[in-house]
Amino acid sequence: MENKMDVYMYQAAFYCIDCISDIQLTLEKPDGYPDEYTYDSDDYPKGPYVDGGGESDSPCHCDSCQVFLENPLTADGQEYILDAIKTAPNNPVTKIWVEYYDYLTEDKQE
Repeated sequence: MENKMDVYMYQAAFYCIDCISDIQLTLEKPDGYPDEYTYDSDDYPKGPYVDGGGESDSPCHCDSCQVFLENPLTADGQEYILDAIKTAPNNPVTKIWVEYYDYLTEDKQE
């Protein structure tokens, strides 16, 4: 598993590059841009952040288009995936997660 997805934060939400680009077109750049220390992410997007925004207790998705952000998982996040496999194995989103986090099921397939 290799994390390649860069994400952006705006108003306490994560966004993919395509969606944040659309959002940025509607906003005026803040004073001090691009120095992220001079403005708040509530006012203008910050990022990119590597690895899908970083380790989380669950898979993260873009708050706008819902694309999977390919973030690493904590131990609780790994349990979350395994539970999703048990309770909703045919859910299209679960299938995306299983493909990406295949290391969680490799031992079970042998």
